Amino acid sequence: MKGKYFILGCIMFAACTQKSPIKSEENTPLGVQQAWALWTNEDGSQEEFEQLVETYYCQNDSERQVLFESLSRIFEQIFQSGDMLMVELLRPTQLTNAAEPQSSDWIMSGYSPLAHFSDDMFANKLAFVTIMNFPHYSLEEKNLLGHNWSRQEWAYARMGDIFTTRVPAEVKARMAQVLADAENYIADYNIYMGNLRTEDGRQLWPNDKILLSHWNLRDELKALYPSNNLEERGANREKQEMIYKVMQRIVEQSIPQEAVNGSNFIWQPYDLETTEKHEPYTRYEKILNIAHAYFEEDAYCPTAPTGIQRNFEEGVEIPAAELDSLFRALISSKQVAQVADIIRERLGRELRPYDIWYDGFKARASLNEDELSAQTRKLYPDAEAFASHMPMMLEKMGFSPMKSKEISSHIAVEPARGSGHAWPCLGRNEDARLRTRIPATGMDYKGYNIAVHEFGHCVEQVLDMYFIDYYMLSGVPNTAYTEASAFLWQHRDLQLLPDARIGNGIANPDEVLDQFWSMYEIMGVSLVDMAMWQWIYRHPNASAKELCEATQQIAKEIWNAYYEPVLGEHDCILLAIYSHMVNSPMYLPNYPLGHIVQYQLEEHLAQYKTQAEFADEYARIYQLGRLTPKEWMIQAVGEAPSIEPILRAVDTLCEVPQKQ
Repeated sequence: MKGKYFILGCIMFAACTQKSPIKSEENTPLGVQQAWALWTNEDGSQEEFEQLVETYYCQNDSERQVLFESLSRIFEQIFQSGDMLMVELLRPTQLTNAAEPQSSDWIMSGYSPLAHFSDDMFANKLAFVTIMNFPHYSLEEKNLLGHNWSRQEWAYARMGDIFTTRVPAEVKARMAQVLADAENYIADYNIYMGNLRTEDGRQLWPNDKILLSHWNLRDELKALYPSNNLEERGANREKQEMIYKVMQRIVEQSIPQEAVNGSNFIWQPYDLETTEKHEPYTRYEKILNIAHAYFEEDAYCPTAPTGIQRNFEEGVEIPAAELDSLFRALISSKQVAQVADIIRERLGRELRPYDIWYDGFKARASLNEDELSAQTRKLYPDAEAFASHMPMMLEKMGFSPMKSKEISSHIAVEPARGSGHAWPCLGRNEDARLRTRIPATGMDYKGYNIAVHEFGHCVEQVLDMYFIDYYMLSGVPNTAYTEASAFLWQHRDLQLLPDARIGNGIANPDEVLDQFWSMYEIMGVSLVDMAMWQWIYRHPNASAKELCEATQQIAKEIWNAYYEPVLGEHDCILLAIYSHMVNSPMYLPNYPLGHIVQYQLEEHLAQYKTQAEFADEYARIYQLGRLTPKEWMIQAVGEAPSIEPILRAVDTLCEVPQKQ
């Protein structure tokens, strides 16, 4: 048997590790080649590698299936246990129902229980056993071959994605620390709106209005649209203009330092001559800290040597250039001007840059938000109240009472310090966690809308964990696909209230226009985020001040090309306001991709006439698991991700002749 499985034609792999290929016979399995490529002198001699192969390489399909089931159990327990430990350690810094965070809690917020996982698995050789029996396939190979794979073959391929690099634990730990530091910074970036003053000294908001940047600032601005009262509309526009100015000050870092989470600092956003000390480029320092952690990882990732490549080609599994082209195709489409004309007519004025967040298309635009907030505050004074209504919400979506209770039983609702998020379960003995921000006065409508968004994440996370056929297929292709689920639920928030008055979804033409305008907005934001990271990699030694200036320039260029013709104002920097650019590197493109996927799902699900049929098909789709984005969409709706469906729909609504 000796020598039977040794590497033939592995020059490419050997080159990656700066070692010569060893002598071998023909037909060396791909997994053995890949294992040898990651073998180092510290792992042992060539003879020891040969012995490992002879001992652990599976000789037939039956042996491989037994090994697969064993490894699946092992990895589920490890991932789940590490995640549950992290959840407990982060409670004080992330949840309001925990003790006030102490200095030790902030230190531990950057700790990663799984930082040493890869090192440990290579040290005990289990990583090599996994690699040799379950090889890694490139994205191109998955898309080419995967269409004909069985569910088991897909699960085998995903197991082959676990060990593809050997980034040292200390490097991973540094990345975890800087990400946690950025998250803590953003989670506490509150603007006390009652402290803002107009140029003539007036106060526009009550003292207790506190808004987190950028989420709450944006949502407050959006909530100021629906008004038929001319006097109220004028007052609302004054508030929108002030929020817009605050956002500019944050992006350019001209915001006074004391205004960031400062409860007693009175200031005028329009006063650019203020002598107060400005925030010292902290926003951009956090981004650079993450960039430097990426640079450390780069040296250990020869097949994807930049954070950009790893994020898009291995994480999102769609190349950045492909997303860039997709986004630019929509924001440069003729449909943008058509929808802008509709907004201009409804507002009765020329458009302003912040109208990128126009919110008048939503079904709730005709309703009074104060009345909605009064209703949601009464219904949801705390997290427990929201949790108690989750089975009812699921039943309204068409799930049976039994299935609704089962899904809800795996979702924990927790009060968040930040804007809220969904924390997925990594095993079948832990809950998906719905984190939402709930003030002492109860959940207002905006908070409820966000909570329903997070609920959509959690339902998806439960379906593709607890109802999946293979643990290694649990999850979705990338975060855009869970965002699609969250958007799908969020668009039905009014339908999910106990006394629902409006049925949401794309049946309403305005909802189609809302979807399109949301894509137009977030695609520009995403292009800025992607271009910023490309700039960082071209300027690895840049200072925070230089990054601040470069980011503004990037935002201006994208604005001038695609948004100024529609919304006006040359050199606007609004597209750089999103907090994700600070605490979630390269995450933003998932949102527009999620909108694209959501619209295709909505169009597909619209053919199901009853709520029960809708729920069954939604569940089928979200139990496809972690295929590639392209293959998942083909199996879900019959076509790859595309902007053509939404463009066709907008064409029809705006009565624009179809493009020949």
